[in-house]
Amino acid sequence: MGSLADRQAALVATLVAGAPLPPGFDDRLVGVARSALLRKRAGEVARHWPMLAATLQDRWLPVFADWAAVRPTRGGLRDGWDLARQLAAAGDLPTAAAEELAVREAGWRYDGTTAPRRRRWPALRHAGRTWVLQVAGRVWTLPLHRR
Repeated sequence: MGSLADRQAALVATLVAGAPLPPGFDDRLVGVARSALLRKRAGEVARHWPMLAATLQDRWLPVFADWAAVRPTRGGLRDGWDLARQLAAAGDLPTAAAEELAVREAGWRYDGTTAPRRRRWPALRHAGRTWVLQVAGRVWTLPLHRR
């Protein structure tokens, strides 16, 4: 049956990382707890990435829950960053959220594994018809207008 610590670790992995349900736990109750934790996690990510959550509107919670269901949390900032990058790669990132991602990437370095760090050197990113420039820690958004 395993030690209490092993059973607890298996339950936590089920709740936050999509691991299979360990024996002896009620599937329905664990599912309710898992859903509640995903909603709480989605709220934390939305605080760090407000445009990402706002532009997805009614799709926010299902999109986030599908993405997060098999990934343990790495914190709201990094979870949102990883999700935004994945949506951008799939061509499914709304314009305002793409600009939010470009601003973040101009000001910070994040390789997807280690904690984000402020950029020391100038950086230029673009999202749609907007360019984002970071110099000396200041970030400017430069929208391009059609003529």
